[in-house]
Amino acid sequence: MVTESVFFIFGLVLKIFTVWFFLTALMFWKKPTPYPRRQPQTRFCCLIAARNEERVIGELVQSLQAQDYPRELYEICVIPNNCTDDTEGAARLARARILNCDLPVRYKGDALRQALARLAGESFDAFCVFDADNLVSPDYLSRMNDAFLAGARVTKARLTTRNPYTSWVSGCYTLYFAIFDCFFNRSRSHLGLSAKLVGTGFCVHRDVLQKLGGWRTESIAEDAEFAAELSLSGERVWWVPEAVTYDEAPQRFGLSLTQRRRWISGIMTVAGLKSGKLLKSLFSGPAYGPTAASGLALSPVERRARIRQTLRRVDSLMFLGSPFAQALSVVPVIGFLTCQVIKGGSAFLAGGLLSLLLPIGAGLLAGYVGLAGCGLVLAWASGHSCHHMVSGILGFPLFMASWLPLAVLSLFHKTTEWKVIAHGVSAKRAGSIYE
Repeated sequence: MVTESVFFIFGLVLKIFTVWFFLTALMFWKKPTPYPRRQPQTRFCCLIAARNEERVIGELVQSLQAQDYPRELYEICVIPNNCTDDTEGAARLARARILNCDLPVRYKGDALRQALARLAGESFDAFCVFDADNLVSPDYLSRMNDAFLAGARVTKARLTTRNPYTSWVSGCYTLYFAIFDCFFNRSRSHLGLSAKLVGTGFCVHRDVLQKLGGWRTESIAEDAEFAAELSLSGERVWWVPEAVTYDEAPQRFGLSLTQRRRWISGIMTVAGLKSGKLLKSLFSGPAYGPTAASGLALSPVERRARIRQTLRRVDSLMFLGSPFAQALSVVPVIGFLTCQVIKGGSAFLAGGLLSLLLPIGAGLLAGYVGLAGCGLVLAWASGHSCHHMVSGILGFPLFMASWLPLAVLSLFHKTTEWKVIAHGVSAKRAGSIYE
């Protein structure tokens, strides 16, 4: 019979993920050093894959056209796909270049693959990827230029919402993005690890795409899959916090659940595709390009670089495994209670189980207060109005708790179909540069 000790050990194994993310977050207090300002040199191509985005595509194109970057050094390309509205017409009206897809498009990665293959022969130095509902800070391309000229080959902008005050759900997204900026990206930028590459606001140098053989993602989570490919190739994602992308967050909790379940399910799918290769790469060196014959032959600088490269792969593995760890975290609790019922029978049900209700209730209350307090601090630290985000701060514990059932559900049933989330419906959009 399975004993309580087995569930205890299983719980300890899962804590490896908690320990890793705690340790890698310890540098959050250190403010990132801005990249040196440089004259515009990088030639960018701004790519926007758009499906039924007629209401918002023009705003993003105009936001990109308003960059404080020489207009001759960047181009804006929209990739309409599977549209039943006039996304293409709205993009043309905004004076964007249109790249139509000749092959079927299931996911965003399919559209990017076709567009990048078509642009491969043109004289772009780097490609920036955006979602159609985004806005960008006026100095976005200038700050990305600084990073590329400082040595970056893949960059990720700071992400926040453009509608933090329209509902408690959009407010929760604002706080959630602030958590990643503070405890994930900021810390990793100091440790030499990669920033979290979500599917918008990132740039990749053409040399990296050539090294990888083009854009090759196949899953619904093209961002997580591409990040895993970068880790395998030894590339680091540099964080550029001064460049900001504003994303329109869902306003309704039901839409939020649909979107976040797609995220979790997609990461689980990518874990199945890439975890084996990442594990193998930990013991066989970089998956692409030349490697040293022996670690002993490396110089101290090369050895440190190799260690950081290995840590980035470990970090990628931990990120891909985290939804599984979250879903399986209920197993030790259920297992312990089951063992107690089997051992104590009706006596446990009558007394022991009831005696657990008080500490469980106290723990839930403490957790709620703690998360709401964390939300308050995050709202203040990220420069948002705490007064206007009261509902989001109070709802933040529910938002965070809802990740657990979504992970459990995704463990048994993967999302394989991309569902439309309507954009451009906010009564008021608010971002620090657009208020």
